[in-house]
Amino acid sequence: MKVVQKIQARPLSGNGYDIVLSPANQAALQALIRQDFASERAYWLRLQTERLSLIQGFEELLSPEVVAVAPFPYQLKTARTALRRFRGRGLLCDEVGLGKTIEAGLVLKEYMLRGLVRKVLIITPPALTQQWREEMASKFLISDFVTNEDPEFRELGPEAWSTFDHIIASLATARRAEHRRAIEQIHFDMVIVDEAHHLKNRASVSWKFVNALQKKYMLMLTATPVQNNLDELYNLITILQPGQLKTRREFKRRFVVRGDPRLPKNRGELRNLLADVMVRNTRSQVSIRLPRRRAHTIRLQLTPPERELYDAVSDFVREALAAAEARTGRRAGPLTRFTLQILQREIGSSPLAVRPTLEKLAAHRRLTTEQRATLLRLAEQATAVERQAKTDALLKLLAANRASGEKAIIFTHYLATLGHLEAAMRAAGHDLVIYKGGLTYAQKNEAIARFEREAQFLLSTEAAGEGRNLQFCRQMINYDLPWNPMRIEQRVGRIHRIGQEREVEIFNLSAEGTIEDYVLRILDSKINMFELVIGEMDMILGNLADERDFEEIVLDIWARSHSDEEVSVGMEELGEALVKARQSYLETKAYDEAMFGQDFGVE
Repeated sequence: MKVVQKIQARPLSGNGYDIVLSPANQAALQALIRQDFASERAYWLRLQTERLSLIQGFEELLSPEVVAVAPFPYQLKTARTALRRFRGRGLLCDEVGLGKTIEAGLVLKEYMLRGLVRKVLIITPPALTQQWREEMASKFLISDFVTNEDPEFRELGPEAWSTFDHIIASLATARRAEHRRAIEQIHFDMVIVDEAHHLKNRASVSWKFVNALQKKYMLMLTATPVQNNLDELYNLITILQPGQLKTRREFKRRFVVRGDPRLPKNRGELRNLLADVMVRNTRSQVSIRLPRRRAHTIRLQLTPPERELYDAVSDFVREALAAAEARTGRRAGPLTRFTLQILQREIGSSPLAVRPTLEKLAAHRRLTTEQRATLLRLAEQATAVERQAKTDALLKLLAANRASGEKAIIFTHYLATLGHLEAAMRAAGHDLVIYKGGLTYAQKNEAIARFEREAQFLLSTEAAGEGRNLQFCRQMINYDLPWNPMRIEQRVGRIHRIGQEREVEIFNLSAEGTIEDYVLRILDSKINMFELVIGEMDMILGNLADERDFEEIVLDIWARSHSDEEVSVGMEELGEALVKARQSYLETKAYDEAMFGQDFGVE
């Protein structure tokens, strides 16, 4: 407490002065005499408040003391650079895997702590919305972000954009006409755009949408700011700081070699202009080295009842998809493409995962008698499956782990499968912790703490694949595999990331002849997915000529194939497309390295 706020002195008769305290300080002095003290917590809170009130600029950051992550020195320097030199409008271009999300989160938290930011919009690729929310909650303790996928958001329609203060949305959703009209009326204190290279073309709807946003502060994140030519760099920086690189004509005349749009000139002057808006840390600068990781694929045969069920569900999905496409223009029934995709993914996990969906669909009134009968028969088949080949393989794998005491995370996508595995693992005497959606934040923290402290296994849904750092564990088992390689990469990224000091091992259980097996084969054999740096998968997918979601492409190949040979041919073609996309990414990476080198690092 402050004992003296104001002192008045009045002369006494003779030599000296009589000190008179203000009424507020007289009360404080009397409390001090009575030893009437506030609690220790209140004292430290007041002390912290007074200290923070004295910090005016951004030389000293407030955020590191109130976040649940320990940033690396280069990340703190990058955040300070974005705050001081860029004044909150900058391009963060660190190499893949160095933590651009951490840097952006620090800047956002800093502004929020100082009361400078309230309305926030984070724009990401569709596969990363949930990951961003988990990162903001678990690392920066900003737990009130909503995504465009949340039911409460979708129910409000376009009004949701003005209703919620903290929003994470996919670029594909936000730029749609009905949403765009609403968003453009809102003034955002901060906009963060992840994978900003998707805005390279100023003629695109995406570029025009983001450029039109009303924003006070803005961060754009990309590991490859230039992919094809220097005009792309101009387009990105124009969104951040219009005029920073002069007019487009002046930029080309002054900084681009005539006849070669990829080659810069007047590099020194261009570098000085870019340094006002861009930072790019490289691995060699920050001395980040990750340990090796190895992937092991355990291929197995389904049991005869499992195989029969898998093939029967797949046939039903194919027929229903064909019928759905023939219904174009007519009212959609319950067997939508979305529902059928769920069915096919569930049967790839376990009979227990698919059974509830089969039963729910069979109860729908708008199905034909034949469809209803087929669904009920499939549900009965799912119930009758007693032994599961993947479960047997998992238990054998865990038995080997048990002797060594090595911790491992087991991932499955579906709660029904998780429940089945929990029972099987407990029956085998394994010490495990369950981690799933629906747990409170405190329960999730306790689960992770117990896993680190004592339990040998963590059995989890995708919930642990988002936002959690589990570097104390070095083994991961994919009981079932997402079709989207971004989801696989997110799982791997929980243990193979900065801070991991031991070699990482990944075990994939793969049933031959399933979609998951085909996807795993092309990802592993064509682009060596499990050897990529975390973050590179998105760069590769972004270079696919086919702009459909990867899962959509996979489902179409599966649906139009009438034999294993046709599936193999379709998947092989997709694999070759991935090879070309990876090569394109590597060329872009090399171009950016030659273009920027180490000129824009903070170290």
